[in-house]
Amino acid sequence: MSRIGRKPIDVPSGVDVKIDGQHITVKGPKGTLERDIHKDITATLDGAVINVTRPSDIKEHRALHGLTRTLINNMVIGVSEGFSKELEIQGVGYRCQKQGKDLVMNLGYSHQVIMPEIEGIKIDVPAPNKIVISGPDKQLVGQFAAKVREKRPPEPYKGKGIRYVGEYVQRKEGKAGKGK
Repeated sequence: MSRIGRKPIDVPSGVDVKIDGQHITVKGPKGTLERDIHKDITATLDGAVINVTRPSDIKEHRALHGLTRTLINNMVIGVSEGFSKELEIQGVGYRCQKQGKDLVMNLGYSHQVIMPEIEGIKIDVPAPNKIVISGPDKQLVGQFAAKVREKRPPEPYKGKGIRYVGEYVQRKEGKAGKGK
């Protein structure tokens, strides 16, 4: 039996879960999320607890069991608490700001990089070198954060670029014999 798949999901107060066959809808203070689960996996709501079961022990069902439980759990956590990713910008002259619903970044290019805020994502810029991306959908938050980081990934020689807070960038030495 899957250790993750058999763990029940506790639904906190203020979160409304509807299971209609293979379609799950989760509503909470941070928003509404919907997902269709695999036809072989069954999710049942017993009071304030969601249980995920599988029909057999074949490899595909075992894999889907834990995945489905985690996806549903992330939906419940997302609508109640939300998810966020923090990015930091390092480099001389590199900075960002919020203009309306757009994230405007100066990243050493000849032009400004503008990224519009998409539906389901909230962008905050608490400092000129810090970006906080938050929302109820974990996958959407991570994907948008990766797209922002992609505009100028950290480089190994000077460490300039956009990185996740706490991310370690392995530094390289420059050309050997420089300064002779």
